[in-house]
Amino acid sequence: MNTPPLETILIVDDQEVNLRAVGNVLSMMRYNILLASNAEQAFDHLSKSTPDLILLDVMMPDVDGLAVCRQIKNNPHWADIPVIFLSADDDKNIVVQALETGGVDYVTKPFNRAELVSRVRTQLALKQARDRLRALAEDKDEILGILAHDLKNSLAGMRLSAGLLQTKNSELPPRYVPLVNNIVHATERMLAFMQEFLANQRAEQLHLKHVPMNLCDIAAQVTSNQQPAAQAKKINLTIHLPKTPVMVEADPEGVSQALENLVSNAIKFSSEGGEVTVRVHRPMAGMAKCHVSDTGPGFTEEDRTKLFRRYGRLSAQPTGDEPSTGLGLSIVKRLVDVMNGSITLAESTGKGAEFIIALPVAISK
Repeated sequence: MNTPPLETILIVDDQEVNLRAVGNVLSMMRYNILLASNAEQAFDHLSKSTPDLILLDVMMPDVDGLAVCRQIKNNPHWADIPVIFLSADDDKNIVVQALETGGVDYVTKPFNRAELVSRVRTQLALKQARDRLRALAEDKDEILGILAHDLKNSLAGMRLSAGLLQTKNSELPPRYVPLVNNIVHATERMLAFMQEFLANQRAEQLHLKHVPMNLCDIAAQVTSNQQPAAQAKKINLTIHLPKTPVMVEADPEGVSQALENLVSNAIKFSSEGGEVTVRVHRPMAGMAKCHVSDTGPGFTEEDRTKLFRRYGRLSAQPTGDEPSTGLGLSIVKRLVDVMNGSITLAESTGKGAEFIIALPVAISK
C-alpha cells in the first residue's frame, strides 16, 4: 500500500544543484516537492496551488529572495505560508532582514541534512497547529452565532408572551402575579445578556473604518436615544457640545456603540433623580475627548483593577433592577483600541464616575 505524500513544499533557488540537493532530501521524507529557479516560476506555482512551506534562496538574480518574501506576505492568500530562507551568506544583517520580511527561519548553505529536515518538520508542525486553532475558532464562532441567534429569538418570544400575560395581572389570581413578573424580569435579563454577548462577538472580529466624522453628531444622537431610559428613572440626562464640529478619524458605528454602552451604564447605575452628563471637548494635542459622567456609586479600588475585563463583576449594582452582564466596558475598550483611541476612568473625588474617550483628530486634506 502506497503512503500518500505529506505536505507540499515549494523550493526556490537559482542554482540547479541546490534545487536537486534540497529536493532529493525532502522527497525521501515523502514531502510533495515543487521546484522554481526564479521568482516568476515561484509565483506561477503559487497561483496554481498553495504550498504548506516555502524554502527560499536569498541571493537570486533579477528578484532576490527578500523581495519575493515581501510580495508573498503582502498577498492575503499566501501571507500565512511559512518561509524558511536558504543562503550561503551568514551575515547577521542579512539574517535580520530576512526575518523582518516575514521569514520564520534561516538555514545557511551548505546545509546539514538532519538540521534542514528538523527545521522543516518544526515549521510544518507549527503551521498545522495554527491551522487547527484557526479552524476551531471558526467553528466556535459559527456554533456560538447559531446558538445566540436561536436563543435570542426564543427569549424574545417568551418575553412577548410574558409581557402580554403581565398586562392581565389584574385578572390573574394573586399568587400568579409574582410568577409572571419573575418570568418577565428573567427573560429581560437573558435578552440583555444575549445582546451584549453578540456585541462582544462582533467586537472580537472588528473591521472598523477610519473616516472623518463629527463626534458631536454621534454624542447628540446617543444622548437622544437614551432619553427615554433616563426619563423612566427621572434622571436628568444632559449634553454639552462646543459650537463648532469636532472632527475625529474613527468609525461612526463603533463610536456610537461605545457611547451607547457608557451612557446606558451611567443611567443603569444612577439612582432615581440622579444626573448623567455627556460633554464633548474641543481637540487638544491631536485628540478629541468625550466625557460621560454620572452621580452613581462610582468604583472601588478593587473594581478599577478589573474594570475592562470581560464578565467582570463589579461592586455596584443597577439601581432599577436592570440586567448587567459584565461585558459592556470590555466592548467599549476593544472598540476604542481598534480606532487608535483610549478610554480612561477619571480619578474619583467622591461619588459618581466619569469615563473619558479620546479619539484621534481627523487630518484635513
